[in-house]
Amino acid sequence: MKSSVDRPSSANHKEPLLWLVAIGFFMQSLDATILNTALPSMAASLGQSPLHMQSVVVAYALTTAMLIPATGWVADRFGTRRIYTAAMALFVLGSVLCALAPTLQFLVMARVVQGVGGAMMLPVGRLAVLRAYPRDAFIRAMSFIAIPGQVGPLMGPALGGWLVEFASWHWIFWINVPIGIVGVWAAWRWMPLHDQQPKRAFDGVGFALLAAGMVGVSLALDGLSGVGLGHAVVAVLLVFGMASLAAYWMHALRSRNPLFAPALFGVRSLRVGLLGNLFARLGSGAAPFLVPLMLQVGLGLSPFHAGTMMLATVLGSMLVKRMAVRTVLRFGYKRVLQVNSALLGLMIAGLGLVSPAQPVWLIVVQLFVFGGINSMQFSAMNSVTLKDMAGEFASSGNSLLSMVQMLAMSMGVAVAGAVLTGYADMWQAREGFKLLALQATFVTVGVMTLAATLVFSQLEDDEPVQPAPDAGD
Repeated sequence: MKSSVDRPSSANHKEPLLWLVAIGFFMQSLDATILNTALPSMAASLGQSPLHMQSVVVAYALTTAMLIPATGWVADRFGTRRIYTAAMALFVLGSVLCALAPTLQFLVMARVVQGVGGAMMLPVGRLAVLRAYPRDAFIRAMSFIAIPGQVGPLMGPALGGWLVEFASWHWIFWINVPIGIVGVWAAWRWMPLHDQQPKRAFDGVGFALLAAGMVGVSLALDGLSGVGLGHAVVAVLLVFGMASLAAYWMHALRSRNPLFAPALFGVRSLRVGLLGNLFARLGSGAAPFLVPLMLQVGLGLSPFHAGTMMLATVLGSMLVKRMAVRTVLRFGYKRVLQVNSALLGLMIAGLGLVSPAQPVWLIVVQLFVFGGINSMQFSAMNSVTLKDMAGEFASSGNSLLSMVQMLAMSMGVAVAGAVLTGYADMWQAREGFKLLALQATFVTVGVMTLAATLVFSQLEDDEPVQPAPDAGD
């Protein structure tokens, strides 16, 4: 029988938990949206091409994806309070190192430190809420977390542009420090310990194989964008990465305590939801990286102007989140995700039509509609993925979804960077080649996103459970 510490019984104990988890989501969402706006200025300061800055984003996302498979076991073994507190402390340390970075290589390593903290912070926070609330109250709890979590994206683009233009890009990391210090104190005071879970062995071999596979494939994709890796090295990384992933699956089939039990994939909603997440996020993960480049490098807007325009994406997202439940209830998961995946791909491709001759208001409308469609996609596909997770599968299913989200984001940015570099090299002799390369990249990434429509067609026709807003996006 669980103690009162393990599962708080009163609303007075639960409400601080929700605010605490929201602080973590706020820090991560603020960091991501500020960073994307600042990339061109960071490139100029560090003596790099703005078209080759994807490694700053990939380093964080890949580190997070690589470590997330261990977070469920670590939280069960050491308690959510200890792990969540350590995660926030590492995120703050990484932010300080990023602010002090003198070179791109140092900055990438500092982002790895941030990624270690982020890998534990988001899934452990969501897991604490999942364990503290019964299933019928979980949707409302996650909806509550989503509201303060949206403040980060709302502030991020404009604040990032303002800091870059009127101060320096270093301040986009310094502002994490006071928030994180408060979060560390609050985590130690209010986070449930949750240390009475059944102890289980950690699958070190499986973790090594899975991590090696993700790193190998992601680095190979990033290497295609010209980060200094030769074609031979890229080919070797890709082959060994795929071999490691295949070896992990065979290992999991015969392991007594695999990281992710093969039985998980017997749940149809989880299986389809994970694959759909992977393909849909190739486009939606690349867009936040590409849009600031389009506005600043392609159209020549100032960081503050570009950041202000990107607010349209956040406003569209917030508006549609309130409509997600009613939309899915009326049309069902399958129809909503099929249609919305197609619309998402078309909207990303449509951003390739942006040009200096286009009225500013029309670009803002495009960003607003894209934000709304993207929000509907996240809310529906993440909810359908987790809705049947319960009991012993709750922790591993939650970690698996978080891993796929970050891996898809890493791969999306890496693929976008590789495609962008390819088009830029092909057209570099032409006037305005950077804008042409960005436009062609949007079209290419949009077409790839359409693949998610085929995946979601495998959902059952009747999916009656209400979707919850994804507080992690």
